[in-house]
Amino acid sequence: MAYRTINGVRVWGTPDEGALAQAKTCAETGNVVQALLMADHHKGYSQPIGGVVAYEGQISPSGVGYDIACGNKAVRTPLLAEEIKPRLSKIMDKIARKISFGIGRVNKERVDHTLFDDPDWAVYHAIGKQEHDKLKALARDQLGTVGSGNHFVDLFEEKETGRLWIANHFGSRGFGHKTASGFLNLAAGREFLANAPGEHMDQAPVLLDLSSEVGDMYYRAMQLAGRYAYAGRDYVIEQVLSILGTEADLEVHNHHNYAWKEQHDGKEVVVVRKGATPSAPGQVGFIGGSMGDISVIVRGKDSAENKEAYYSTVHGAGRIMSRTQAAGKMNWKTKTRRGGQISTEQMMEAVRSFGVELRGAGTDESPFVYRKLQEVLDAHANTIEVMHVLKPIGVCMAGADEFDPYKD
Repeated sequence: MAYRTINGVRVWGTPDEGALAQAKTCAETGNVVQALLMADHHKGYSQPIGGVVAYEGQISPSGVGYDIACGNKAVRTPLLAEEIKPRLSKIMDKIARKISFGIGRVNKERVDHTLFDDPDWAVYHAIGKQEHDKLKALARDQLGTVGSGNHFVDLFEEKETGRLWIANHFGSRGFGHKTASGFLNLAAGREFLANAPGEHMDQAPVLLDLSSEVGDMYYRAMQLAGRYAYAGRDYVIEQVLSILGTEADLEVHNHHNYAWKEQHDGKEVVVVRKGATPSAPGQVGFIGGSMGDISVIVRGKDSAENKEAYYSTVHGAGRIMSRTQAAGKMNWKTKTRRGGQISTEQMMEAVRSFGVELRGAGTDESPFVYRKLQEVLDAHANTIEVMHVLKPIGVCMAGADEFDPYKD
């Protein structure tokens, strides 16, 4: 097996001490069946990024995290990348203008969607009319917006065939963030709309029994946020397809911050994956690298090791440098940064040399802050097979100095 067990935690790749300590805390709290770390793991809030925890009868809102249902959608088009390269700069300009990136942004087109008639909005009604109305209005405003941090809309060239792919990465936006903080508040005996509870990175996970009223409400709210994230990613892909004047002939869509009820070893467990992609046998997923690296479409293997991984794999390359280390500390009053290890010139040179047309992004998302994706894929070679290798040719993200509260 390619993993090792350390303090009861199954670990793929090179162990990170901080993330391993967090995973150990998770393993020792609640009705835990197994805790695991994927090879792209690093520290997160309570449950590490790249961390997977399987519970009996419990769910962890801190484990799912603030960006509920963050994930990726990728589609293949009939176009060849070479066909669009002569106008790539103009296409990326259109994407940056048409699609809303950044925190707190609203979609000017106000998408009407059947999702807003979903019966699970009753969860928020049960909490209170003010809570329901505020979150529903926020969800309406932000459907189809991308956000900031490591959230993107990219164009890719498939290495095997030259075909053009589109992919995006984001979750349930402010609606998911307020849902997460709201249930963490309820668990702490506070008002739903109070400010998020004080956050200690290494605190024990917050757990809710699924059989309890608040646990059932969270599970339903999380699922609604999941459908909302799917709808948002669908909308953005449609926008890009429209800009390109084409359609999709294959699509891959998955969450990687979510909790699933699954059968493992003959019993139902709740598998909380934070920054980890589901990889059941035959299941297809998208795994993104940095803007100067490959991304891949993978399929879960029917192997003993994949079963022991609770059918989970990496969601990306994994950070090796924090945002502050890379970009420096931001003074929001003066809008200046100090102390960053990566300069804009270094980032732009690396991206240009890789052949990428970039819009937006700060040095905290430069290729230097991530592992090479192939390294973490190699650690999971017994659990997933790579179906398609994608090279980015166009990357669009929020601007360099967008404040990002979404805990990616």
